[in-house]
Amino acid sequence: MEFIREKNKIYHLDDSGKLLAEITYIDLNESTVEANHTFVDSSLRGQGIAEQLVETLVEEIQSQGKKIKPTCSYVVKLFQRKADKYGFIIAD
Repeated sequence: MEFIREKNKIYHLDDSGKLLAEITYIDLNESTVEANHTFVDSSLRGQGIAEQLVETLVEEIQSQGKKIKPTCSYVVKLFQRKADKYGFIIAD
C-alpha cells in the first residue's frame, strides 16, 4: 500500500479520494513528536494497515533523528507489545 506523506500526517486515499487510513502526529519540540491518532477504515481492518502506518512514521521520524511519544492508544499498545522492535524510538 502506498502512503502519502504530509506535514504531521501519513495517509492513504482510495481512487475517489476517500480517506482509508491515516496516522497523525504533532511536534512537541525539536527532538520529539507525539503520535496522537491512527485510523483505518473498516474495509481494511485486520490487514496490518495500522502497523504499516506506524512503521512508516517510525522510519520518517528516525530519519530526522527524533523520538516518538505515543498517546494514540493503538501506538501505545503496539510499542508495548513490540518493545524490542520499537523501544529505541520511544521518547522518555
